[in-house]
Amino acid sequence: MIQGSWKALVWIGLSELCALSLWYSASVIAPELIEIWNLSSNSEAWLSSSVPIGFVIGALFSAYFGVADRFNPRKVFAISALIGAILNALLIIVDSGFFGILLRILTGITLAGVYPIAVKILSEWFPRKRGLAIGILIAALTLGSSLPHFIIMFFSSLNWKFVIISSSVLALLSAFVVLFILVDAPVKSKRLPFSLKVIKKVIMNKPVMLANYGYFGHMWELYAMWTWLPAFLTASFSTYSPETPHWFIALSSFISIGIAGGIGCVVGGLISDKIGRANLTIISMFISAICSIMIGFTFGQFIWLTLIISIIWGVSVISDSAQFSAAVSEIAEDEYVGTALTFQMCIGFLLTIFSINLIPLIQRIVGWEWVFTILAIGPILGILTMVKYRRYEFNNEKV
Repeated sequence: MIQGSWKALVWIGLSELCALSLWYSASVIAPELIEIWNLSSNSEAWLSSSVPIGFVIGALFSAYFGVADRFNPRKVFAISALIGAILNALLIIVDSGFFGILLRILTGITLAGVYPIAVKILSEWFPRKRGLAIGILIAALTLGSSLPHFIIMFFSSLNWKFVIISSSVLALLSAFVVLFILVDAPVKSKRLPFSLKVIKKVIMNKPVMLANYGYFGHMWELYAMWTWLPAFLTASFSTYSPETPHWFIALSSFISIGIAGGIGCVVGGLISDKIGRANLTIISMFISAICSIMIGFTFGQFIWLTLIISIIWGVSVISDSAQFSAAVSEIAEDEYVGTALTFQMCIGFLLTIFSINLIPLIQRIVGWEWVFTILAIGPILGILTMVKYRRYEFNNEKV
C-alpha cells in the first residue's frame, strides 16, 4: 500500500462527487427547460442523452490520442472540471433549445476528462487490491450524479437556475481540490507517445475485452434506469396517491439512486476483493435484472413496495460498476491502463444513448408496467461474458 493512498482517495472521491453533479443538473429541471426553450415533450430524452453523447465524443478523442496515458491525469481532471463548470453555468443565459443541448453535449465532453481520468489516478495510488478503492470512487460518482435530485428539493420552490449554479460551483470546487490539494502518486505509470497501436493492444487483449463486454451489458441498464426511474416513481406514486408531494418523489429518487447506489458500490468493493470481480458482477447483474422485471408489477401499488424494489435495484445496478473498471485496470498492461479504461467507458456510454432513448418509445407501447424489462437484456448478456472472464481472473498475478 502506497503511503497516503487513503488520503488521496478522500480527495479524489470528493472531487468526483462534486464534478459529476454536472451530469443530471439539467435533467432534473427538464420540464422548466423544455418550456423555456419551447421544446416538445419528446425532447426530454434527447436532453438527457446529450451528456452521454458528449461523453462518448470526448472519450473517443481521449482514447484515440491516449490523453489519459500521455498527460498528467490530475491536470487533465482539473481543467476538464473547470471547463465543465463554465459550460454548465452558461445554461442560465441560454434561451434556445439548440444552444442549450449543444452546451450539454460540450459538458459531456469535459466529463470524459473527469470520470475515466479519476479511475486512472486512483489506479496509480492503488497498484493492487483496488476493488474497494474504486468502489468508493464510483460511490462518489453515484452520489454526485444523483445530487441534483437532492438539490432540487430545496430550490424547487425558488428558481431552477439555483440548481445549475449549485452544480457549477461544486464542479469548480472539484477542480480546485484536484489541482491544489491532491498530489501526484509517488509511482506513476510510463507516459506513452501517441500511437494507434495502444488501442489495438486493448482490443487484442481477450480478458480485457471480456470484462468490457460485461461492462457494456451493465451500462445498457444503468443510465437508462437512472434517467427514467424518477419519471416512473412520479407516475407510480401519483397514480396511487395524486397528493404525493414533489419533494417526496425527489427524495425517493435520491435515496434509490444516490444513497442506495453509494452503499452498493462500497459493499460491492468489499465483497469483490474477497470473492473476485467476476463473481460479484454476476451476482449484481442477476439481482438487477430481476428488479428491472419486477418493478413494473409495483406500478400504482403501495408506495412502500415500489420504493423497496427501487432501492434494491439502486443497490444492485451500480454495485458491480467499479469492478469492471478494476478488472480492466488490473489485467491491462500498465502502459495503456488509462486508454483501456477510456475505451471501455466510451463504448459503454454509447450504448446508454440507445437505451435512454428507447425507454420512452417502448413506454408509449407497453406502459410503465413492462417497459423496464428490456433493460434486463444487458445484465443477462453481461453475466454470460463474465462467466467466461472468471477463468482469467484467478490466473492474473496482479489480483
